[in-house]
Amino acid sequence: MASAPGPVGAGLLQPGCAGRLPPCSLTDEDLAVYPGLANLLISLTKHMDSSGLSNNLAQQLEAARKELHRSRTNWLKWEALHRILQEALRDLGSGLATQEKKFLEVLEQQLLVGELRRILDFGPSAQDVQPSLLGLVPSDLLELLPPNQELEEMQKRLPVELEKQLKHKCLALLSYFCPESDGAGQIPQASMMRTLGESLAAEKQHLQEARDRYQELMGLLEQQKAAYPQVLLRCLALLKRFAREYRLGAQSELDSLNTQYLEIKCNAMFLKIRLEELSILLETYVPEKVEVHRVMRDNLQAAVCQEEQDLTASRKVLSSYETLGPEFEELVKEYARLQAIIENRRWVLTEFNKD
Repeated sequence: MASAPGPVGAGLLQPGCAGRLPPCSLTDEDLAVYPGLANLLISLTKHMDSSGLSNNLAQQLEAARKELHRSRTNWLKWEALHRILQEALRDLGSGLATQEKKFLEVLEQQLLVGELRRILDFGPSAQDVQPSLLGLVPSDLLELLPPNQELEEMQKRLPVELEKQLKHKCLALLSYFCPESDGAGQIPQASMMRTLGESLAAEKQHLQEARDRYQELMGLLEQQKAAYPQVLLRCLALLKRFAREYRLGAQSELDSLNTQYLEIKCNAMFLKIRLEELSILLETYVPEKVEVHRVMRDNLQAAVCQEEQDLTASRKVLSSYETLGPEFEELVKEYARLQAIIENRRWVLTEFNKD
């Protein structure tokens, strides 16, 4: 059990070897994880068949299957005869002579009694059992049978009529499987009918082989269905590992390179903007304009200096006035009032002089 699976495991996974193993779904990973699994499956094949049953149970099942097939064959044979006779009663029920009608009546009565016996389930020792649900016993059914002489005449003629019906069915079946036989004579049709059974058996065998192949393909499909999800899960795990190791691992380095690139690009853009600014300034301020602006600036600076000096002097005067106290404020107000009166009277004199 502890030996390595090696060639044994490899042989188990071959397509032709799946039929001799118990039902299972194997992969290379299973054989690698469990080294003794291959030898265990090989040892199980000595005690089990491909369906998973033990050899003894498989033999019993095969015997029961053969017995069931034999019983079905017998039932099918008598059921076919019964149906053929019923069809004959339906097809030949009108337009016949008195003797023909008598034969059909006796046959129909015999079939009805047999059907009643089957429905009431009278066994071989039905004379000793209890009556059925309807209170009937086998002797009640015997009273429904026609006279023995009519039964004997019907039984003598029955094989001939049955042969006619079977021949008619065979010709219909032959016409279905071999349409070219419709225009042939009796001898070619008889020759075709002799080989019809072999043709049907060959077609049935072909159909059975197709069904077996279908079952085998369905088994392979189920194995593939079981294996594909595992393969997809392994592929997904590989993709996750690659994304984690190669994509996310290199993402920081890629971000750093992108940052450096953007920084260099921004610096280049700033330098370009500064260059454009200097170019505009150089085109705008020629030496003559710069000289004029310098003179204007000197004049403005001189004016500013003069105004600052005046402002300083005014602040000194104002501060000296502020030191005089509230009495000076009253004098200022009085002076302002008198100045307003003087201005008003000057305006009046000016108006009088106009007149």
